[in-house]
Amino acid sequence: MVTNEDNPYETRHPVNEELEKLEIELLLEGLYQWYGYDYRNYAYSSIRRRIWHRVQAEKLKSVSGLLEKVLHDPVCLRKLLADFSINVTEMFRDPLFFLNFREQVVPILRTYPSIRIWLAGCSTGEEVYSMAILLHEEGLYDKTKIYATDINAEVLKVAKTGTYSFNQMQKYTNNYLQAGGKEAFSDYYSVSGNGVKFNPELRKNVIFAQHNLVTDRSFNEFHVILCRNVLIYFDKSLQEKVHRLFYDSLGMLGILGLGDKESIAFTELADCYEAIAVNQKLYKKIQ
Repeated sequence: MVTNEDNPYETRHPVNEELEKLEIELLLEGLYQWYGYDYRNYAYSSIRRRIWHRVQAEKLKSVSGLLEKVLHDPVCLRKLLADFSINVTEMFRDPLFFLNFREQVVPILRTYPSIRIWLAGCSTGEEVYSMAILLHEEGLYDKTKIYATDINAEVLKVAKTGTYSFNQMQKYTNNYLQAGGKEAFSDYYSVSGNGVKFNPELRKNVIFAQHNLVTDRSFNEFHVILCRNVLIYFDKSLQEKVHRLFYDSLGMLGILGLGDKESIAFTELADCYEAIAVNQKLYKKIQ
């Protein structure tokens, strides 16, 4: 038995790489054909690592064994989909992004009679409440509708509750202050046991919904679309597909916000945007 250095989760016999890739392709094709979940164009190294994690957790011997199990065991399927979900997030993550949004984008939004914002890949909702707080402080929340979507129904349930660990509040408070926060951050939540619950008022203009960036279409025209730290897990062809979805969903002069390791540069739509914040991934649709 040997340990695969690329996969710290497992100890197994050496794998024929071509056979392994075939098994993974069959697993992903099975998920798509039988359940409609399309992970076929996710970054291979990332999806491979997550698949082998689930193989090991289920005490199976092969990826083919995992395919058989997910086709017949709904519990195993849910666990695998959770493994595929990228749920690394926090309140006011990358504070300078939110500070630039406050300084560069908010003045544009003030000119609109109503505002529609799409937070794609919202995960457990920390970015949703961050944006709601920012818009509240800028006097824009009451005329804004936020559409918060994710492929994972389980994380959306968490987002809808607005309940998070108390242990994170010091970090979130620091992020909030660096992002230009104007009030006492603690005024936005109440403490209950070991957790905190954000004020229901912050959810009154939020619509939480399941949406698959890979297979679902545009569902509205937006003034702002934020999709941060999601595209890095897609391969080039899938990134182009999602960028086209965002382009089709943005009104003229609409704002697109990406993660710090993502960019509109070198995509087919690069000339359709201009950067509006130095060193921050905020772009305005110009054609």
